Amino acid sequence: MNPLESQLVYPFADELPAPGSVREVAPGVGWLRMGLPFALDHINLWLLKDEREGRSGYTVIDCGVANDATRANWEQVLEGPMGGEPVLRVLATHCHPDHVGLSGWLCDRFSAPFWTTTGEFGFARMMAAALPGVDGPSAIPHFERHGLVDPAMLEQMRSRRNYYPSLVPSVPAAYTRLQDKQLVPIGNARWRVMTGFGHSPEHAALYSEERNVLISGDMVLPRISTNVSVFAVEPEGNPLQQYLDSLDKFAQLPDDVLVLPSHGKPFRGLHTRIAQLREHHVARLAEVEQACRLPVSAMDIVPIMFRRQLDAHQLSFALGEALAHLHKLWNDGMLRRVTGVDGIIRFHLT
Repeated sequence: MNPLESQLVYPFADELPAPGSVREVAPGVGWLRMGLPFALDHINLWLLKDEREGRSGYTVIDCGVANDATRANWEQVLEGPMGGEPVLRVLATHCHPDHVGLSGWLCDRFSAPFWTTTGEFGFARMMAAALPGVDGPSAIPHFERHGLVDPAMLEQMRSRRNYYPSLVPSVPAAYTRLQDKQLVPIGNARWRVMTGFGHSPEHAALYSEERNVLISGDMVLPRISTNVSVFAVEPEGNPLQQYLDSLDKFAQLPDDVLVLPSHGKPFRGLHTRIAQLREHHVARLAEVEQACRLPVSAMDIVPIMFRRQLDAHQLSFALGEALAHLHKLWNDGMLRRVTGVDGIIRFHLT
């Protein structure tokens, strides 16, 4: 366990739910853990006992990517721990493939409604349809403007044009809107929606005061800092500022709340973790600012922030995150931005 992790409390220690099983972490709240085909090799999903319109069943929070292994795990859960009871609702914290990949499959199978925020629903639908602006090829000019010139890496990224649709083959055509501060009754508890920004368009975390439980999605993770990136579809964005502002909401919750993150293990010590995340970004911003004594592109910043070999998948997020830190410093008036004769955007100290 690294020093930061040792400052948190893990009430279930290293006991993880086995594939196809569910572990109860709070009354009526079950923990599922499913694999992912990335370096980040798992996602936590949440199964909440529910009753809607006189029917007993479950609300599913996030659903994993659309692949055979995840479907097989779901089949085990549906027949085993769920005892054949239906999915009454699929609720997505946000639009990323590991969270909505099987949303269409589950909703169609059970004629269940899909609940999420408007921002997440719109982006999930756009990306599943590979619309121009959010498809793979649209990212290439964006990356080139910010200093990625390696032909081999650019070709690898071009080959990822169907990346999102391959993991999210369908998103439900209709949805029920979640909004900030909305109270959602699930079973015999009420869950308050807490929207967050910077990681995704309109991320929805859920907090139950009765349970003292926070389903944090990707907004607060125990081991890693959530990715905060500037993407091609919003090239002037300032997502790091949005993310840091969003953490203020979570800091208002009790420190002993049981945090159920999408990656890593359930933990207590929310205020400590928020302080760690803030300190992490302060340190990264200081590194980036120091590097901008001479004009640098986002691609120049990547090896400063990420000191390891990156594949195309990892580089796309690393470059977006480097740019997010540059954009915060630029918006704060610490950096100037210039476009060179080579068409590459560079930043330097004011």
